[in-house]
Amino acid sequence: MKKFFRIFMWVLIAAIFVGTFVFLYLNSREKNTVYSTVTPTTGSIERTSVLTGTIEPRDEINIKPQISGIISEVLVEPGDMVNEGDVIARIKVIPEASSLSNAQGQIDQAQISLDDAKVKYERSKALYDRKVIAREEYETAEATYHKALKSLESAKDALNIVKNGVSRYNASEANTMVRATISGLVLDVPVKVGTSVIQANTFNDGTTIATIADMNNLIFKGKVDETEVGLLQPGMEMKITIGALPDFNPTATLEYISPKGDSSTGANTFEIKAAVMPYPNVKLRSGYSANATVVLSNATNTLILPESVIEWAGDSTYVYVLTDSLPEQKFDRRKIVTGMSDGINIEVKEGVDSTVVIRSSVINDKE
Repeated sequence: MKKFFRIFMWVLIAAIFVGTFVFLYLNSREKNTVYSTVTPTTGSIERTSVLTGTIEPRDEINIKPQISGIISEVLVEPGDMVNEGDVIARIKVIPEASSLSNAQGQIDQAQISLDDAKVKYERSKALYDRKVIAREEYETAEATYHKALKSLESAKDALNIVKNGVSRYNASEANTMVRATISGLVLDVPVKVGTSVIQANTFNDGTTIATIADMNNLIFKGKVDETEVGLLQPGMEMKITIGALPDFNPTATLEYISPKGDSSTGANTFEIKAAVMPYPNVKLRSGYSANATVVLSNATNTLILPESVIEWAGDSTYVYVLTDSLPEQKFDRRKIVTGMSDGINIEVKEGVDSTVVIRSSVINDKE
């Protein structure tokens, strides 16, 4: 048994020794690496950028009341079409005590002035009829009397406006009727019946009764990185992709590039706006998320290579040109001048032509 064990150990040691020798021999042999090759092609290449943003109306108008009060009736809902001048809501006026008191005081003062003017007018008329005073003095008293009448009427009308928000001189244009100032689609109605509203003035913006926009005049509003903003120019065309409408790709024309950057998100970006072409048969909604693809630069009828075959060394670029394929592949390292890249292919300006064969990726290693 011991003799068998010794023989087995010597055989195992011999096998390990032979295996190690064979392994080292095989690794010491020179390997022949086989590469795949490509040939430069002639074509076009574009550098594009994808901008994120939203579809929005060019103008959204917030309709605000001309008088403070409480909403008594709302006549529209989001999605309704309205024309300029249509009544969209009515307001019930709740007068302030101080305003009501002032208006009533103005009536009392106007009444006193009228009573005084009336007495002077009647006295002047009697004296004028008896040829005691001149005609000019009589006419002055008459004019003062008529002015006092008008002042009383105005004071009463002012009281009616304070109490009801309606003037008898322009009842059809009463401030209690909130009207659309443009024709378009109602996007939002943030108030309900019973909501208190205040008019716009120098101290506040007032309560928004409704938001109206012309949905036939839309824009793409997005952001562009500072590294690409210098390549954009007004008038460039964009292809819009809308997430909610994947089969619809409208076009847009760049109109505006902000002169000031925004770094609130961490990166320095610039706002852009592009006019979206109208499509009567497609219903677009305000706030749709969208992407805009714009061609920043392009080159036509130029040599193109896959960017993966390029060797980068500092500011220089190189390729390996096939010089011989038998008995094994041989390549010559050649400096080239490159142009724009789309991330997959790259433009070649100098160094090679369409007749050369260039080394690409490794196919396999042969001994």
